[in-house]
Amino acid sequence: MTAAPSPRKFLGRLSLPERTFVTDALRTETVGGVLLLIAAIAALIWANTPLSGSYDTLRDFHIGPAALGLDLSIQHWAADGLLAIFFFVAGIELKRELVAGELSDPKAAALPVIAAICGMAVPALVYTLVNTVGGGSTDGWAVPTATDIAFALAVLAVLGASLPSALRAFLLTLAVVDDLFAILIIAVFFTSELNFAALGGAVIGLAVFWVLLRKGVRGWYIYIPLALVIWGLMYNSGVHATIAGVAMGLMLRCTRREGEEHSPGEHIEHLVRPLSAGLAVPLFALFSAGVAVSGSALGDVFTQPETLGVVLGLVVGKAVGIFGGTWLAARFTRAELNEELAWPDVFAVATLAGIGFTVSLLIGELAFAGDSALTDEIKASVLVGSLIAAVLAGILLKLRVRTYRALVDAEERDEDQDGIPDVYEQDNPQYHVRMAEIYEKKAAEHRRLAEVAGASRGDDGGPA
Repeated sequence: MTAAPSPRKFLGRLSLPERTFVTDALRTETVGGVLLLIAAIAALIWANTPLSGSYDTLRDFHIGPAALGLDLSIQHWAADGLLAIFFFVAGIELKRELVAGELSDPKAAALPVIAAICGMAVPALVYTLVNTVGGGSTDGWAVPTATDIAFALAVLAVLGASLPSALRAFLLTLAVVDDLFAILIIAVFFTSELNFAALGGAVIGLAVFWVLLRKGVRGWYIYIPLALVIWGLMYNSGVHATIAGVAMGLMLRCTRREGEEHSPGEHIEHLVRPLSAGLAVPLFALFSAGVAVSGSALGDVFTQPETLGVVLGLVVGKAVGIFGGTWLAARFTRAELNEELAWPDVFAVATLAGIGFTVSLLIGELAFAGDSALTDEIKASVLVGSLIAAVLAGILLKLRVRTYRALVDAEERDEDQDGIPDVYEQDNPQYHVRMAEIYEKKAAEHRRLAEVAGASRGDDGGPA
């Protein structure tokens, strides 16, 4: 009689290559998140001082070739141009997760995918309910659905909190799936009238991009001009220009062939991610987060249905959606939570995912494009909701900080100094041989020091 399969572990230990990838990716995102935080604060200060006029002038300044339909304001260049770089990296992340990461195994992918979907559906429902009851506009239902991984990691950096790799990977996978559905929302719900000629040109450009990749053609001087042409055509087609970045990211090969240390997708992501996290996203924040904030304006955030819906969607909807979806999925798939963690840890991460900044601001601009006053109020509500979620998550994470530090220390311990954490070698007999040699050397050194000390004192314990 065949034994029943043992329940699958949820938030269990990552494989060493996956742990290395997650660590490297999140390190860059953390630095970018801090820059994003600085840019957002700078924008708020700039827009709420006597220099606010210069902020508005610069943000609304138009530049670009009008003949190509690209005479855009600085703010639009940041939202449509620079964020295309951000979504290009998101496309590579998604491709890698689908072919080599957590999403490559359907069973392992079920939990984070269900959690991410619930983490987007519940905030949308919360927003819609608040505005249906309050008589507000339901156009902004998608605003509280996004999670900003960079901002969330910046909060962790500021708090000095270090999450175990399994929780960090869960947060990253959530953000990747979140980005995928945010892309679909932007493409489906925020596409204006289509220019089929431009759209056809963009599709042809993407086909050429794909063929060049498959033929193994190399050279930035080929791909960058082609990418700019594709982006320009996509912008003029009526489809949001960031979709071009996602499409090109998804076309890159993210599996390694024999003899390759990194796949082309991983290599390009390594090159472009600092540009995205360190320049593109902070500049977008600088020109999008500058809203006038006053006591009355902050009070309005909690009284208008549109803004209240955003705040409640980010703070309540995200936490309830992600935690509830994860718990239900684990229950029905019989996945057991890693015994080193507890369900409050999942709730803390779910609360942290309520920090929706970059994509939330972008969707807010798209949803209320014809009403600048309401757009600014929605942006303020995104900032307030993200701040509340950050504070709540910080409190919850601080309650477990000792546990997290102990787990992180155990993950990073490398007593034999071979570059591989000991926890990944404990089942290897050679590891135990090396450790025995290390302990024997330490013991011999202690005996030698004891003999030297004894000789210096004399046999009777007195001076020699």
